Amino acid sequence: MLAQASPWHAHALQRTAAGPAEPLAPPARMEWTTRPGIGPGAEILGSDLRRKRVVELGCGPGHNAAYLATRHAAHVTGVDLVGLQVRRARSHYGRLNNLTFVAGHALHYLHASDEQFDSIYSVFGAVGLVAPELLLPAIAHRLKPGCTLAFSVPHPQRVGRTPPADDRPRRDHVTLPDRTRLPVARWDFDAARWEKHLDRAGLWLASAQEFHDPRQGRWPTTLLITARKL
Repeated sequence: MLAQASPWHAHALQRTAAGPAEPLAPPARMEWTTRPGIGPGAEILGSDLRRKRVVELGCGPGHNAAYLATRHAAHVTGVDLVGLQVRRARSHYGRLNNLTFVAGHALHYLHASDEQFDSIYSVFGAVGLVAPELLLPAIAHRLKPGCTLAFSVPHPQRVGRTPPADDRPRRDHVTLPDRTRLPVARWDFDAARWEKHLDRAGLWLASAQEFHDPRQGRWPTTLLITARKL
């Protein structure tokens, strides 16, 4: 199983129908969680990102990619499975230097690339929605030694859930702007299971942080993993 395009296409379609995508100023901060202002910023990708090659797997409308390209002078490529999302990202930030948006599957992009990257990251993007036994080795193959993979995923204990006891994906849902819920398969691992898969791919777990959104009760909402290539 690779990924499911239709819920994300439906999400982008509703966003597009709500109004044209206007040029935007890059945000003042990189966000990893469901609540703006919570958690770290771009520093977890490296102490100095100037002229470094960075890839976002599942860039959506491009906000984080634009932040890194402008505020940190990184050379950023944002990859998204949904062509409509890439069109929105280009409408928002396509005028900016050091920034490229590509429509395509994260796994296919990594396999087709011949570059080595200084950082790869995913914010509720491809990591967790693509089989980790396929995606993590492809990421490791494209990362330079010692460099960082960082990704945030929905916390496996959100709303009182119990993390799965095996490596199979489980049923989740995507909430569209009109509040419709569409099914999606997600690899909903806790930190220990992510560490196992990272280790198999040749990546070392550097940190696992959990964050809460007070609006959603007492359960943690976001799991943020950082890893380095051995």
